[in-house]
Amino acid sequence: MAHEVDGKIFETDEEGFLLDPHDWNESLAQHIALGEKLDLDESRWAVVRYVREHFESHGQVPEARYILKELGKRFGKEKATRKFLYQLFPYGYGQQACKIAGMRKPRKLMLDV
Repeated sequence: MAHEVDGKIFETDEEGFLLDPHDWNESLAQHIALGEKLDLDESRWAVVRYVREHFESHGQVPEARYILKELGKRFGKEKATRKFLYQLFPYGYGQQACKIAGMRKPRKLMLDV
């Protein structure tokens, strides 16, 4: 599979996860989010950008607990819940947020637990 955005081809696995996370850009994120039927509002962008920042500095995808801490810092304690994270990404943080952030498919989708 592949995504074509702005005339460039981005190779993906059979589920639409990027094969090379370094190919990612925000236009591609918007394209993937559209395919997931999600609007990248401020809260979703916060999660996607945090995943990217964490990946760039640590070389791995952050677990959901780190995302919850970040949501709490940015939007208040009432948004630092798994319920809110699932409102943002109904099919799960690992399945949708990581895909939109250009990550490879997480080896364990325990990120959502």
